[in-house]
Amino acid sequence: MRKALAIGGIALALLLGGCSAGTNGSPGSPGSSGTDDGGSYRTPSSDASEPAASGADLMVAETSVGEVVVDADGMTVYMFDKDTQGTDTSACTGVCLQNWPPLIAAGDEPHGDGVTGDLGTIETADGKMQVTLNGWPLYYFAGDSAAGDVNGQGVNDVWWVLSPAGERMAG
Repeated sequence: MRKALAIGGIALALLLGGCSAGTNGSPGSPGSSGTDDGGSYRTPSSDASEPAASGADLMVAETSVGEVVVDADGMTVYMFDKDTQGTDTSACTGVCLQNWPPLIAAGDEPHGDGVTGDLGTIETADGKMQVTLNGWPLYYFAGDSAAGDVNGQGVNDVWWVLSPAGERMAG
């Protein structure tokens, strides 16, 4: 039993160590010039970026960091500081998308329940429509596994939850 706990503790330390902020410029560190600022996490399920079949793409939920924007299933969505607010492209590409899959709109126009910021979309590289809030493309975090998780909050000081008004909730 102790051996199993020790192995589990080592595995957890390795997982968490993969997302610690470094300054050596390696992918995932704040000093990196690349777009992989997600750390090392499990690959999200293939349906992680698909919205639930409800009337709203987004809604508001109370979490450990306060009231934040979530999808129709209660999964937290995030914005990325390296994106440029109001443009029609995402700065999260390649490996970044494995850890931070985009929130894809359920229909032609995204809808929000309790979300007061401006909703819109941008086209992804594969032709899908990614939901935006106040011009910020929205993403899931592969490290969140249940509704209300906010494990992506503050990752590498570039990933943030949003308030219902679409404002970045840092620190």
